[in-house]
Amino acid sequence: MTDFLVKRFVKDYENIQDVDVRTRYGELSGMVGICCNLLLCTVKIAIGLLAHSISVMADGFNNLSDAASSIVSFVGVRMAQKPADEEHPFGHGRIEYISAFIVAFLVIQVGFSLFQSSIGKIRNPEPMVFRWLSIGILLFSVGVKLWMGMFNRKLGRRIDSKVMLATSADSLGDVAATSATILSMLAFGLLDWNIDGIVGLAVSVVVMIAGVNIAKDTLAPLIGEAIDPEVYRQITEFVESYDGILGSHDLIVHNYGPGRSMASIHAEVANDMDVEVSHEIIDRIERDAARKLNLFLVIHMDPVEMENEKLEEYRKLAEMALAEVDSRLTLHDFRMVDGKERVNLIFDLVVPRDYTPQMKLRVKEQVEEGIRKRQEKAACVITVENSYCAENK
Repeated sequence: MTDFLVKRFVKDYENIQDVDVRTRYGELSGMVGICCNLLLCTVKIAIGLLAHSISVMADGFNNLSDAASSIVSFVGVRMAQKPADEEHPFGHGRIEYISAFIVAFLVIQVGFSLFQSSIGKIRNPEPMVFRWLSIGILLFSVGVKLWMGMFNRKLGRRIDSKVMLATSADSLGDVAATSATILSMLAFGLLDWNIDGIVGLAVSVVVMIAGVNIAKDTLAPLIGEAIDPEVYRQITEFVESYDGILGSHDLIVHNYGPGRSMASIHAEVANDMDVEVSHEIIDRIERDAARKLNLFLVIHMDPVEMENEKLEEYRKLAEMALAEVDSRLTLHDFRMVDGKERVNLIFDLVVPRDYTPQMKLRVKEQVEEGIRKRQEKAACVITVENSYCAENK
């Protein structure tokens, strides 16, 4: 069914790097969500009124909030498609994240309202009416929500959309909530246990947790995230694959919405290479990155010495000192100023993200001590920094 809908409603569906194609995926997800949730909401509220079940009606209002969320997401996706203008030179892609945050707020608000209603139901229980038809409709709801969860997860993974993946998680949370509601009705019908208020309370908690999780997923790219290790590897390997590029470091990626990113990186070139040749290589990489990676890439050129044996000797000495302190430490921009009395070694030291300011000061001292232990003439000028890449867990 998912592939059928994609092929039917998403033109050029395989070109997922194209912003227009990604927008059509988002529109499809939003329309499916609106239609399915409105259907489920109508049926559940009707059954809840007939059965006098707060947990069933709570589940129905949850679907109503999901439908409103789908509408907000749909509008947000359409607005995010707007091209760059004078006031927004990087486009409007982040509106998609803002709309998802609004969705999260709506979900949390509905969950809190249901929480209050369930507390009242626990304090003042009302008689329930057990009907197998209600159970059948709720089982149907579980099936629909399970399909919606799988549908959004498949689309989210296909176009790398955090919003769709969050929507998928919300749908799977609804599966758990509706299953709990079925349990409540069965407990009343078969055992005469009225646990409706307790189950409604559990449903409300599930709804609020889902809202908080959606908020976390959508706020992260707005605040600024560390680079995904796979994206880091892809960009660095792309840059370093060109002849004349000896290495790279200091990659930074800024996200301006799904499929809209810009990045900067330092690319190392031999210091004896003609500057115009180096510049032409850099320009070609930037153009190819825009075409092949859909990435606006800015490259800073770093010249490095390749034929200085003494420099390489000191570099290896410094790397051994780093390995003694912490195997995760790396260095770049290594330079040497050779004098009669001492040799100045100037480099950037990259430390893991879990290092505190005190740890950074200490590791700097430990590296300096390790280098001087091997070469008394060496004096270090070290800049300690973190990588912008997320660490693998």
